[in-house]
Amino acid sequence: MTHEIRDLWEAHVAAPFPGRFRDEEVDGIDLVMLDADIAGCVSTFLSRDGALDAGRFRSLRLRAAEAVRFLSAVDDPQGLRYVARLLELARRVLRECDARRDAGGP
Repeated sequence: MTHEIRDLWEAHVAAPFPGRFRDEEVDGIDLVMLDADIAGCVSTFLSRDGALDAGRFRSLRLRAAEAVRFLSAVDDPQGLRYVARLLELARRVLRECDARRDAGGP
């Protein structure tokens, strides 16, 4: 699963940030910060061979919920694609962390 997350991560890093949302909040959510927070958690997960500390796990779960809220409030195709991929990254990392904890891992 980590390989799939890494591939999706590389696609996300290569994607242009939707410029419309650089200075615009949607439903009280700043996409620049949402992206940075989720990206930081994903990057940490990948650099630690699939491990994420409890604080980052909680933060990622909260930010994933905000990504869902963002998606429900946006109709911009580029923004939708960007945030949908970001949300998918967050969900995959959360699932992998849950599976590792259930198996007795870190």
